[in-house]
Parts: sequence; C-alpha cells; structure tokens
Amino acid sequence: MPALLRLEGLRKRFGPIVAVDGISLSVDKGEVLGFLGPNGAGKSTTMKMAAGFLEPDAGRAFICDIDIGKEPVAAKARLGYLPEGAPAYGEMTVRGFLKFCGQVRGLAGAKLKAALDKAVARTRIEAVYGQTIETLSKGYKRRVGLAQAILHEPPVLILDEPTDGLDPNQKHQVRALIRDMAQDSAIIVSTHILEEVPAVCSRAIIIAQGRILADAAASELALLAPPEAQGSLEAVFRHVTMRAMAECVEEDA
Repeated sequence: MPALLRLEGLRKRFGPIVAVDGISLSVDKGEVLGFLGPNGAGKSTTMKMAAGFLEPDAGRAFICDIDIGKEPVAAKARLGYLPEGAPAYGEMTVRGFLKFCGQVRGLAGAKLKAALDKAVARTRIEAVYGQTIETLSKGYKRRVGLAQAILHEPPVLILDEPTDGLDPNQKHQVRALIRDMAQDSAIIVSTHILEEVPAVCSRAIIIAQGRILADAAASELALLAPPEAQGSLEAVFRHVTMRAMAECVEEDA
C-alpha cells in the first residue's frame, strides 16, 4: 500500500533564496510525523506545497496516491490542512465559518450538522461558537482552524503549528486529539516546539536550510546528540541544525 502522504523531491526558490531544497518523505496511516526546524528552515513552505497551496519549482506531492499538482480537487478532498496562522474570515461567526467550510467540502443536511457537532466537541470551542472570529483569542482562533481541518474526517492531516498560542491545558487536549485521529489517518505536524515530539509524534524529521538533516523514530531521536548530551532533544536540535548552518556559511565563503 502506498503511503497516504508522499513528497518527492520538492524544491522552491524565492529569488536568490532556496527555501526548500529537494525534500522527500512519506507518512503512513497511523503515523504522526513531527516536522521540526528553526525559523526559516522551510517548514511552512514545504507544508504549503504538500497541501497544494504553493506550486513547487520541482518535485511532486501525493495525497492518497493522487498527484496534487495534476488532480488538485480530488487530492484536497482527502486532505485536512491547518495553515500557519490559522487564517479565517474574521467577520464571520465560528458557526458560520465552519458551516461554510463543511458546505465547501460537500456536506449538507444531517451529515453537515453531525460533522459540525463532532468537530466542535473535539476541539472544545462550544463557548465561542456564536462569536465572530475577529473577537477570539489566538488560542481559540487556532482551535477553530483545527476544527475546519478535521471537519470532513480526512485521511491526511497537515498541521502547521497546531498548538501555537494555546495554554498548557489546551495543548494537552489538542495533542490527545491528534493521537486519537492518527489511528485512521496520516498526520504531519510542523513545529519548532520540541516538546511536541515525545508528546504526540511517532517519528520526527529535522530540517534546516530547506534540507532534511535527520529522520528517526521519536523514541530514537535523542540518541542523535553528541555522546555527552545524549537524551536531550534540545541538544540534538542544536547539534544538527547549527552544523548545517555552519556548512552553509562555509559553502558561501
């Protein structure tokens, strides 16, 4: 069986800047992949190309074995995407926005109501359901964005910083939700919060300068640190990313 999410040699340049430099990866059903990297590493650009919201200069992305560049509607029907910043229509109420998203996904009548009820309960946004989105806190806006991503129960989820702006209790709830959804889905979580890895991920990739530097099971990632610092995810992150940045400076010199 092919992986539910597959990226093959994705590349993207913005003028002289190479944002993504040949990223290939796959995520299977039941897997939560943590996509880690420092700011500017190319995480969000990769996610946008994987979701079909940004055209790559080279490479391809597949959702459920469907080429998102050639069949975007069919591929996106099987995808739930939470973009960076969780953009939404600020003047709409949460209820109106999610209803609109459900209708766009082809839901109507009793199926739409059931999907809305389930997504609202899972993301715990009942208290703000009648409010306009522009009046919400950052944390609630993030949870509304997550609700629209899971509304149609897609087999593939791409979540860019899903716990950004959430308080500790909300983070715990969202992580539990991700683990629950992973039973029937392939999920990629882009983050720079290292604590996400042991909390929710089964596997992790570290990127910097638009390239994959490490790919390991979440339980084994800490072993990639230098011997004197093994067991520390922060040490692994610094060791891998700073070495890549130093090599990049040497190449430019």
